[in-house]
Amino acid sequence: MKTSTMIFVTTLVLSMLLRSELLAERQSADLILHSGKIVTVNPRFEIAEAMAVRGERIMAVGRDSKLLKLAGPDTKVIDLDGKMVIPGLIDSHVHSTGAAVYEYDHPVPVMNTIADVLEHVKQRADALQDGQWIRLSQVFITRLADQRFPTRQELDAVAPHNPVVFRTGPDQALNSLALKLSGIDRDTEFPAGRVGVIEKDPQTGELTGIIRNGGSLVKYQSAERSPEFSDRQLELKKLIANYNSVGITSISDRNASDSAVKQWRALMNEGGLNVRVFLYYSLNANVPLAEVDARIKKAINDPLHEYNNMLWLRGVKVFLDGGMLTGSAYMNEPWGVSKIYSITDPEYRGTRYIDPERLYQVSLRVLDAGLQMTAHSVGDGAVSALVQAYATIDADDFRVAAARPCITHCNFMSRESIKEMARLGIVADLQPAWLYMDGKTLLKQFGEIRTKYFQPYRSLFDRGVIVGGGSDHMQKIGSLRSVNPYNPFLGMWITLKRQPRNMDGLLHAEQCLKRHEALRLYTINNAYLTFEEKVKGSLEAGKLADFVIVDRDILKVKLDDIKDTRVLSTYIGGRLVYTTRD
Repeated sequence: MKTSTMIFVTTLVLSMLLRSELLAERQSADLILHSGKIVTVNPRFEIAEAMAVRGERIMAVGRDSKLLKLAGPDTKVIDLDGKMVIPGLIDSHVHSTGAAVYEYDHPVPVMNTIADVLEHVKQRADALQDGQWIRLSQVFITRLADQRFPTRQELDAVAPHNPVVFRTGPDQALNSLALKLSGIDRDTEFPAGRVGVIEKDPQTGELTGIIRNGGSLVKYQSAERSPEFSDRQLELKKLIANYNSVGITSISDRNASDSAVKQWRALMNEGGLNVRVFLYYSLNANVPLAEVDARIKKAINDPLHEYNNMLWLRGVKVFLDGGMLTGSAYMNEPWGVSKIYSITDPEYRGTRYIDPERLYQVSLRVLDAGLQMTAHSVGDGAVSALVQAYATIDADDFRVAAARPCITHCNFMSRESIKEMARLGIVADLQPAWLYMDGKTLLKQFGEIRTKYFQPYRSLFDRGVIVGGGSDHMQKIGSLRSVNPYNPFLGMWITLKRQPRNMDGLLHAEQCLKRHEALRLYTINNAYLTFEEKVKGSLEAGKLADFVIVDRDILKVKLDDIKDTRVLSTYIGGRLVYTTRD
């Protein structure tokens, strides 16, 4: 090619590139919000006046005078009139597919006392035929004024001809007929390889009806209507709409079964998914390792394992211990004899489901496959065990920080565990609502010293551990009526005040967060937990346009007013998915 021709071609190409850049600069925004308080939650936590959106991304954030110039003839312009805009809120822990149909067969009332529980059981017995099973799930004893399980005799009295299961987390209280039909008596033992406790009266040796981690022993047969797939999808859409109404734009499903994955996939494919979903695939850690490997392989071969900002299968979850709300979390020290939890053994420390070697093997397999590992770990003993498993893997020249190994719940912790989490890059998923709903009972059970590191937000933030806020939403639709409330503004307020309900004092106020930290808990921190902090979680140019307009300045209003914050509009990818306005 002659020199003159080369110069001409080069000039033409440069001219075309320049013209393309100029056209890009002249592109108008699809949406501009101005005259407001845009809380970016960027590293400097900057506050801007305006934000421009093009397509599903944020085009620019800055001053009104500059961004209004991006308006074109088709641009929608919203005058915020001083209102606050925050990033779309993220819940790090939900079980939406089950929660959506929890009341499909019949409504379940709020129960605050044992009398309420017994009245509901009686109503169910009256509505069912003799011999049909009654199961009441997740009415936590820590939230009952009586602070105890219903007794076998109480359940017998209100439902003498129906087997009854009062299920709360992994633990259950059964009446006499449920025990008989399940073949459980004073001589029954757990099968080899299963961990659990069949509680007995210490004086008589008779069964109390309480079985810890005994779901496999109970021969429950449902008498409730079962929703078809289409019904499940309809109810799930209703729940997602309710998530949007409180500003939730992303969630993590933290124990996604194959049926749950099927639901999420179908909803995305039909275009009805109005919330971004990160999936933690369910895994039984105690099956043969060949089955563990097959389950992991199934996860990484699923097309959803390829990144999609609407639905991503990237994590795996196992269960390491029992429940804090039921008396079976695995603790470093004994629980202590307790009328609240019906614990009679002074040496009882809770239930641990996975032995150290198996926990190490499963965690290594999950992380080595490029998946994020997490385990339900409620007690400080379980947290220490999981931290040790991650530390052992890290010491084997597999640096775990990049894989962001996670601990789910980690309600009870220790200074040593927090220090190790910071060193190893372990992230955490906590549920502030449990502090509010259950703090009074936990303080009564464990006292001031043992609750010092109960949900220790201040210690975690100060150490640099990335911790996100979730709800563990499992039942009912409604951010405040759900058994575990999923209203994120209530969650923020709890971390700022730490005042359990029905309690005048505070639960270790030294662990309170500051307002900007509480907002990070439900935005950029939760985005980090799912490897998406460069995509969402803050309002910055190039990120997904997930944002919420609220009715008050949560950085300045009175502290107690934060929990009552109302969402005016919610956007996902620049698309309006909820509004209170016409």
